[in-house]
Amino acid sequence: MVLKKKSALTDTLLRQWQSGGPLSNMLLPLSWVTRLAVAIRTGLYRHGLKKPNRLPVPVIVVGNIFVGGTGKTPFVLSLIAALRQRGWHPGVVSRGYGINVGAEPRHGYGAQVDAAYLGDEPSMLARAAPVAIHPDRARAARCLLQQYPDTTVIIADDGLQHLALGRDIEIAVQDSRGIGNGRLLPAGPLREPATRLASVDYLVINIPADEPVAKQPDKTDRNGQRKPRQVTMQLHPTRMVHLRSGQSMPPAQWTTTHQGQRIAAIAGIGHPPRFFRTLAHAGIVVHQTIAFPDHHAYSEAEIEAIDADVVLMTAKDAAKCEAMQDERLWSMEVAPRFSDAVFFDRITEQLKSLPVY
Repeated sequence: MVLKKKSALTDTLLRQWQSGGPLSNMLLPLSWVTRLAVAIRTGLYRHGLKKPNRLPVPVIVVGNIFVGGTGKTPFVLSLIAALRQRGWHPGVVSRGYGINVGAEPRHGYGAQVDAAYLGDEPSMLARAAPVAIHPDRARAARCLLQQYPDTTVIIADDGLQHLALGRDIEIAVQDSRGIGNGRLLPAGPLREPATRLASVDYLVINIPADEPVAKQPDKTDRNGQRKPRQVTMQLHPTRMVHLRSGQSMPPAQWTTTHQGQRIAAIAGIGHPPRFFRTLAHAGIVVHQTIAFPDHHAYSEAEIEAIDADVVLMTAKDAAKCEAMQDERLWSMEVAPRFSDAVFFDRITEQLKSLPVY
C-alpha cells in the first residue's frame, strides 16, 4: 500500500512538472531556494571568486537542464564516433550515477567493462572511448589523461552544472518535453532556469522518430551570431541484440521472427515512454510495458517474474543484464539522425579554432 501511494504521488508530480498543478504550486517556495543556490554558484564563477579547472586538452560538456534522461548517451556515442572519424582521440568523464566511486576515480575502456564498476551509461560509453568517473569531474579528467595519454579531447557527460570543470564547448540535449512547466526543482523539472539554454553553444532537440522535423527558428545575439545553434535529433533502431548469445539482427527481421510472441518491453531510463514509442514506430507490437526508475539495478528474480515470451529492453538496461542467463532477453540499439548534415563538422572546426592553453 505504501509503495502504491508513493508511486501515485510520483506520477502526480511528474505530470505537474509538465503542466503545473496544486502539488507543484505547494513546492514553489522550495524552487526559490534552488534558484538562489544556482545563482550563488554561477555568481562565484562569473565574478572570479572560484576558478574552473582548465585542462591541457579541449573539453566538450554535454548535459541538460531537465532532470532525468533526454537522450544524452546516444548523442555522446555519436559525438565520439564523429570526433574519431575526424582525427581526434576522445575520452569521456562522468559522475558515475548509482556507483559508490570512493576516494579515487575509476576508469575503463573496452567491451568488458562491468556496469557494476563504472555505472550503466559509462560502461556503454567505455565501449567506444576511454572513460573515467568521479563526482569531481576535474579529478576524473586528470585520471583519464594520466591513464590514456593519447586523449586529445574530453567529453564531459552530464556536466552542464559542474562549473568546476572548465569547458570550451557546451551542448545541451533537450527532448520533446521541452522545459516542462518552466519551474526549478522540486516544483518543476529544471536544474537551472530556462534562460541557461541561451548561453550554450548548441541545443540538440531529441524528438520521436515518428514526428516530422520542423525548421527551428533562428536566434541571434547582439552581434548577429546564432546562439545556440539548434539541431534536431531522432533515434532510429539499428539492430536487436540477444543478450545471452550476442546474436544480432536488423529490426525488421527481428519483428518478423518474433511475430505472434508475447513481448514485454522494459525500460529503466529517464523517460521510458520514449523507448516504448520508438518500438511502436518500428512496428514492434508489445503486450506489456514496464517502466523502472532511471539507473535501476535489475535482479534476476524480477526479470524472471515477467510473464512474456520475449523481454525487450534498451541498450542501457542491457549493460546491467548481460550476465543473466535468461534466453528471453533482447536489447534494441538505436542511432541518432540529425537535421544538420554538417553539425559535427561545425564542432570540430570550433575545436580547431581554440587557442592552445
